[in-house]
Amino acid sequence: PRVVNKLSKRPKAIKPQQYGVELGVLIRMLKTTKARNVSAFLQHEFSRVGANSAEEICRLAGIDPTEKPQTLTHEYQEKLLKSMQKVKLMRPPTDCLSPIGENLLKEGLSKEIKAEFITTITRDPSVYRGIPFQIEAGIAYGGELKKEMYSDQATVLRFANKIPLLYEPSGCAITRAISSIKWRRYGLDQSPGNVPRGPLIILVHIASAWVPYTSESKESIANYPEIVKEIKLAVQECARRMLMYIRKQTRVKRETQRLNIFKNYIPLIVENAKELAGVKANIDIEPILDKVIKKDLIDNGKD
Repeated sequence: PRVVNKLSKRPKAIKPQQYGVELGVLIRMLKTTKARNVSAFLQHEFSRVGANSAEEICRLAGIDPTEKPQTLTHEYQEKLLKSMQKVKLMRPPTDCLSPIGENLLKEGLSKEIKAEFITTITRDPSVYRGIPFQIEAGIAYGGELKKEMYSDQATVLRFANKIPLLYEPSGCAITRAISSIKWRRYGLDQSPGNVPRGPLIILVHIASAWVPYTSESKESIANYPEIVKEIKLAVQECARRMLMYIRKQTRVKRETQRLNIFKNYIPLIVENAKELAGVKANIDIEPILDKVIKKDLIDNGKD
């Protein structure tokens, strides 16, 4: 059965921002624009560029704001590009992104993977080279995954704009970001420079107006520092939650073993106490003992 029965919010189209534009694209835009001057071209063709910002860009490039875009020489086209990247602007709008969503991501993992613990996170939108992007991550741990060999490496599921990336994992920013995390801090074994070993699946999804693939095959994401940082933060947050779960389960298991020992010896202690006190009546301690054990386990589970 389907997990999702309605379409996600439709992303809106946005204009490019000057930080991410390349020279060839800029030249083509200058030739095809309907703007009458360079100032109007900057304001109408790019996101978040106002009149003051356009004037500042033209001043840095040494270009007359009233000059026609089509008349710029190659030299001034290069100067315009450099000056565009120097002027600071507001971040681009993020309503152009279409993330899966934290809840839907968790429901999807729960449907496909019978794990004992699943957690997901959707990070706030960020920007690389003026292009907005958003990272989502999830971790599934234990359950049926423990049936596999514990020494096996964790499975990494990579997605870009909801499309799975199946090949070239070694050169992908997602794999490199996960491998750079010190997983021993989270209770998992790890070889240097590799993904962790253990019964878990790590999912990472990047939603962006322009996913920076490493090649035309679109199977691997380029290693931009901003993207790698966001991936690490998302996966680390999921790993922290997983560690809390593992510690909680370990604590509950330890307390259960300890209380079972008490449960075995308390009846003997009660009989000896009755003999010393001269009490002959039968005392049913099982309900009391079960109540104490249950309360102790609940209290330890909340810690």
